Amino acid sequence: MTTPPAPRHLPHRPAWAGRNYTLLTTAAVVTGLGNAGALIAAAFAVLEAGGDGGDIGLVAAARTLPLVVFLLIGGAVADRLPRHRVMVAANSLNCLSQAAFAVLVLSGEARLWQMAVLSALGGTGQAFFSPAAEGMLLSSVNGEQAARAFAVFRMGMNGAQIGGAALGGALIAVVGPGWVLAVDAAAFAVAGALRSLLDVSAVAQREPGGGMLRDLREGWREFIGRPWLWSIVVQFSVVNAVVGAAEGVFGPLVAEDQLGGARPWGFALAAFGAGTVLGCLLMVRWRPRRMLLAGSLCVLPLALPSAALAVPVPIAPLIVVMFLVGVSVEVFGVAWMTALHQEIPEDKLSRVSAYDWFGSIAMVPLATALAGPAEEAFGRSASLWGCSALILALTLAVLTVPDVRRLRRHETKPVAGDGPAATTDATPEPVSPR
Repeated sequence: MTTPPAPRHLPHRPAWAGRNYTLLTTAAVVTGLGNAGALIAAAFAVLEAGGDGGDIGLVAAARTLPLVVFLLIGGAVADRLPRHRVMVAANSLNCLSQAAFAVLVLSGEARLWQMAVLSALGGTGQAFFSPAAEGMLLSSVNGEQAARAFAVFRMGMNGAQIGGAALGGALIAVVGPGWVLAVDAAAFAVAGALRSLLDVSAVAQREPGGGMLRDLREGWREFIGRPWLWSIVVQFSVVNAVVGAAEGVFGPLVAEDQLGGARPWGFALAAFGAGTVLGCLLMVRWRPRRMLLAGSLCVLPLALPSAALAVPVPIAPLIVVMFLVGVSVEVFGVAWMTALHQEIPEDKLSRVSAYDWFGSIAMVPLATALAGPAEEAFGRSASLWGCSALILALTLAVLTVPDVRRLRRHETKPVAGDGPAATTDATPEPVSPR
């Protein structure tokens, strides 16, 4: 008689990948795949409707404006109501707005104002979703493996965006932008269903009352009371703005005039995406004790793309620069999420996240709008060197903040499950006040 083969057992999830974390990561990958293609599809939908570059910018601005306007309210709502319900409601709004957008494009009757209104609805949904999602993610991991969990989450997100952009571009060429928008609507529906399954039984009930303004003031006190927090957000309000102008406006112009067109610029952006994935893999294994010091030092390379475009260097060195910047961006990103997870009380995570998001994106539309006038006034090369100088100056200024240099990762005892772990400070050095 032959002995039957031993049954195969599927590998267990790591202890840090609890049920909520797994659901959140899966849903984020699904929407990342859909959104990356939808952003491209929206631009081509505008062109198919007879629009031009200015009209594409108008539709993009229509999405950004409500995102900025409603972010702080979204953060207060997410700390007042169950976060998973806010996320599901926001996903439902995004699903309906993208489905309507798809129907209009497929019918051939889309008008510019209609696309702008639907994009604005999408931005409104994002304003309520983002603080709730970040608060939910930060509270879904525990123990000393939090940084590893955030690195894996960001790797999934970055991979989904890279794959979604490639897939979306191919589908637009084959079936048109309308069907890509329909796929994005379906992705929001699937992600909303996954997020409705989140278990919030371990999350402490928040005390009712106080009003929206009180909630916003409490979030502001939590934000402004930590020098490491507000100084880095101020830094990135400018860094994100000048990077957006350099790579969103000047980059395509330099590529068209001196690097050979859109294709080499696409290779450079793809190299950045590949670098972000490698950066996440690095942070799965590396857990720097002085996390904000390591992260802030890795912001300095963000000055390199603007400098490379100002020269401009040939495409091969530019690809190398973009790849290295992608790696460094993720070192900062994981360090930043780990610091928020460690230092911010769970019941204020979404409000603090909202102030973080607001500071990070508020100046981006202004910078992109001023890129053209800056080029006319100072020249393209001088404007790009100015972008590099701002990044270097602000990052060096942040490194003078004592809390940025001193904040250390806490040693924690591993705790199984989805709830936040209790931490014990294993270092005698002072950290930011609670």
